[in-house]
Amino acid sequence: MKKYFIVIILIFLCSNAFSHSDHYKNLTKIEMDVLRNGEKIGFSNYYFKHDGSNMEVKNNTEFEVKLLGIKVLSIKSTSVEKYKNEKLVFFKSNTIQNDKKKYVNLRLDENLNKFIIDGSSFKGEANINNVIGNWWNSKILTVDTQISPLSGSIKEQTVKLIKKENIEIDGKNYETIKFKIKSKDDDLPEDKKLNFKLWLDPREGLIIKVSYERLGKWEYILKSFE
Repeated sequence: MKKYFIVIILIFLCSNAFSHSDHYKNLTKIEMDVLRNGEKIGFSNYYFKHDGSNMEVKNNTEFEVKLLGIKVLSIKSTSVEKYKNEKLVFFKSNTIQNDKKKYVNLRLDENLNKFIIDGSSFKGEANINNVIGNWWNSKILTVDTQISPLSGSIKEQTVKLIKKENIEIDGKNYETIKFKIKSKDDDLPEDKKLNFKLWLDPREGLIIKVSYERLGKWEYILKSFE
């Protein structure tokens, strides 16, 4: 009985977090540190601009990994998301990953009620229920598919609620709910699979931490928001 009560409480907290657009209405900035094997290697910062029913989110992400002084992995990425009445209507990104250019141009076609995507990995139409796979948006935990913010590819996913968990970041305690996002297709190559752990603060509606394993342990950790 206690187990079912805990599950009900978790579902209530999650529903509360996902349903409140007010969480983002007053945001101007989210800053996240990017860590690999416990060492800070870069950042991923989001900047919000509000104008009535319109919201614009800009992102700057940069990090670099060196082994024995030699650069083995680097990303420099900028993007812009535009929302009208809480619906995504535009997304554009430009990324240099290991000196290779990637991009996404997305717009909402209101006549077709679909996204039109021109990306470095995908060109075509997409269902409007898709969410851009950026870590500011907790809605990523409520959908079956996400769009890569780097290349425009569409990734099918499963989301599992794990447990309520207290975590500490820079001496501050957060009461969070832990989730896991995995690729729906287990036959995908390892470097194409989604396999993330996420910690959500249901009261703020913010993703506090993201963790995954790929040539080391990677973490995106909330540094500050305002």
